[in-house]
Amino acid sequence: MRIIRDYQFVDDQDRGASAAIGNFDGVHRGHQHVIDIARAQAARIGAPLGVMTFEPHPREYFAPKAPPFRLMNAEARAHRLEWLGVEKLYELSFNDTLSALSPEAFAREVIHDGLGLRHVVVGEDFHFGKGRAGNAADLVEFGKAMGFGVTVVPLMHDTGEEISSTAIRKALSEGRPRDAARMLGHWHRIDGKVIRGDQRGRDLGYPTANMSITGLHPPKFGVYVVKVNVLTGPHAGEYGGAASMGVRPMFGENLPNLESYLFDFKGDIYDAHLSVALIDYLRPEKKFDTIESLIAQMNADCTQAREILAAL
Repeated sequence: MRIIRDYQFVDDQDRGASAAIGNFDGVHRGHQHVIDIARAQAARIGAPLGVMTFEPHPREYFAPKAPPFRLMNAEARAHRLEWLGVEKLYELSFNDTLSALSPEAFAREVIHDGLGLRHVVVGEDFHFGKGRAGNAADLVEFGKAMGFGVTVVPLMHDTGEEISSTAIRKALSEGRPRDAARMLGHWHRIDGKVIRGDQRGRDLGYPTANMSITGLHPPKFGVYVVKVNVLTGPHAGEYGGAASMGVRPMFGENLPNLESYLFDFKGDIYDAHLSVALIDYLRPEKKFDTIESLIAQMNADCTQAREILAAL
C-alpha cells in the first residue's frame, strides 16, 4: 500500500483511484462497507482501490485540548486499511489550507485536479469543506459537473443501534471489548512502539511490554485478555497474553499506559512495534495491600486469560 500525504504533488501512478472518503476512526463495519463499495467500483472501472482520510483528525485540529477520543492512531489505521486490501492511502495533512477550502474548492482542487479520483464513495452523513458546509448531496452534484462518480452509502446499524465510533467508544469505556469488536468487525487494537518503563514487572516475575496510549480514547482501566502481534524485529509473530491498562495504582501516580505480558515468550522487544488486541475485560485496577497479594492476583489473571484464549 502506498501512502500519499499531499494532494498537490501526486505521481501519475497514484492518480485515478476509486476511493472511500472519511476519517475511518476504528475502521469499523460501517467503514468497511463503504470501502467494499469503493472496491466494487474500482473493479468496475479498472482503477486501484483508495481511501482518503486526514491527519490529524479534523476534530483534533479544531479542538487540540479536548479529551482524547481516537480509537486508532495513524499507524493502526494504516495497518488495518492495508489488511483490507487498500492500494492507495491518501492520508492528507489537515492544515489551515485544507480546512479553509470551500466545498466546491475541495471537490475541484483535491478530488478532481489534485488526486484525479475517478469515483468516490461516502457515507450519507458525510460533510466536507470549510465549516462542514458541504454534504453528500452536494458532492454528487460536484461530481456530475466535474466528471467523477459519487456513491452515497446509507449508515449501517446493528441490532437497531447505529454502528459508529461513538458507540464503540462507549463499549470500550464500559469494559465491553467483545461488543466493540462486534461493531468493529475485528478486535479493538492499540498499536505502537514498546517503550521503556520502570521494569517493575520484571522484578515481579512478569516482564511487560509497555506502550503509550497518549492521544487515544482510553478503554476502561483494568486487566484484559489480549492477543499481541509483534510486527517488527526478530520476534515477529502472534502471542497470547494478559495486559494492564491504566495508571498502576499500586505504585503511586503514573501516566496511563498499556502493559502487556506475553505468554511463553522470552526476548528483547524494546522499540519493536506491537499491535495489541483487547479480547476480554477481567477486572478493574486495584491497589493491593502487599506485593505478594498482587503477584497472587496476577497468577490468577494469567490462568483465566489462558483459559479464555484457549476457548476462542
